Amino acid sequence: MKQVEEKYVKLIEPSLKDARMRKQQNVNINYFFLDPKYLNLGLGKYYLLKTYGCQGNLADSEKIAGILEKMGFEKATTELQADLVLFNTCAIRENAEERVYGELGRFQKFKKKKPNMILGLCGCMPQEEKTIVKLKKQFPQINIIFGTHNIASLPEYIYDVLNCQKKVVDVKSIEGDIYENIPSVRDHPKKAWVNIMYGCDEFCTYCIVPYTRGKERSRRPNDIIEEVEKLAQDGYVEVTLLGQNVNAYGKDFTDLNYTFANLLTDLSKTSIKRIRFTTSHPRDLDDATIMAMANGQNIMPHLHLPVQSGSNEVLKRMNRKYTKEEYLTKIQKLKQAIPDISLTTDIIVAFPGETEEQFQETIELVKEVSYAGAFTFIYSPREGTPAAKYPNSLSEAEKHQRLERLNEVVNEQALKNHQKYENQIVEVLVDGPSKNNANILTGYTKHNMLVNFENKTDNLCQIGDLVQVKIIKAYSWHLFGELIKS
Repeated sequence: MKQVEEKYVKLIEPSLKDARMRKQQNVNINYFFLDPKYLNLGLGKYYLLKTYGCQGNLADSEKIAGILEKMGFEKATTELQADLVLFNTCAIRENAEERVYGELGRFQKFKKKKPNMILGLCGCMPQEEKTIVKLKKQFPQINIIFGTHNIASLPEYIYDVLNCQKKVVDVKSIEGDIYENIPSVRDHPKKAWVNIMYGCDEFCTYCIVPYTRGKERSRRPNDIIEEVEKLAQDGYVEVTLLGQNVNAYGKDFTDLNYTFANLLTDLSKTSIKRIRFTTSHPRDLDDATIMAMANGQNIMPHLHLPVQSGSNEVLKRMNRKYTKEEYLTKIQKLKQAIPDISLTTDIIVAFPGETEEQFQETIELVKEVSYAGAFTFIYSPREGTPAAKYPNSLSEAEKHQRLERLNEVVNEQALKNHQKYENQIVEVLVDGPSKNNANILTGYTKHNMLVNFENKTDNLCQIGDLVQVKIIKAYSWHLFGELIKS
């Protein structure tokens, strides 16, 4: 901890050196409690949350909203109405960070119009040393900065800022604990995120997440099962289980022999109608998990399994801990156990040292697996990770050219997968009207494919309904269909 400067009521800055350490300390399970002195702190005030990045950040924002509303804050309908604005940030790629900096710059004008507006930054970006340096220098208007480990302390930070008229920087570079009973304001009325574990111990050479999220630590099975059953009783239709590596769930238990496969099996016995999970690491995907997916009637036949590269040499430099052959063997097992499974993936192109031949291996793997979709990215160096120091001789033009070539193949494979559903009737969970056309409803199939269909006035659908839709036309990234009357 650095010496507290006069303008800060608290100043604890991040340390990547501390964040990368794994001391195997015991994980504490803490239960959220709101001190009565914070209960009415937000009465008559409005909050605004801006969330960037992965599903984990979305889930964190729901908890932040739950805490704020318990304090009396109400959700703002406009930016200028907000008395408290929090940016929940992502550090996985440079462009995600640049978007946040752009928004912070834009909010300077709101701060001038409304000097008492409290601006806060949380999530993964503050866990980076370079971010704190830049924020303190270029964005002095920010009042609160905290990281991924201390969401539960937000009421204290707001209290200190309001009462001491000073700033708070509190970023913990620790392995991390678990907090239960934090209230949530769910963003969707029928679909819910459910954290089953936190952190990551994989240490891929390109990834900052193990430094920003701490070590792998699993929630107790009963807490997860009770949460999912409660959601079902409250009318939720679908849950998505969240973790940086859900396949590693339970491996940190010292008193319990209980794995992700066990959790899926137990959750399949609950009354929730749809179960999804993300993200899976190929190394830890085992036969028991595959069989649990195959046997669970409410476990959706879709798996997002990031491969990142089709080259063994590149995978080794990435520290992915599996080979292309091992990955493909698991893909075959999945297809044998779940013949209609839909597979999606993540792929990084232009990783330092990637040759044309190694890139072609990735193209061939994409063709062999025949993914229903893929998130594809140009490698983005993250300060503090080993790969950030690797030499990369590719020009920007070559990097973008590889991405375009990869996307062309991915789109071809996605279209081919989607065309199988033309003239088929599929079950769709209704999400609501399309952003572009109020007469079109959108939703997702069991295979996680986006479907758009007309909202017929004689057969109105509600958000959360499970409806039957006949697919008329397939596209690379969605399906179009017509509602079958019930």
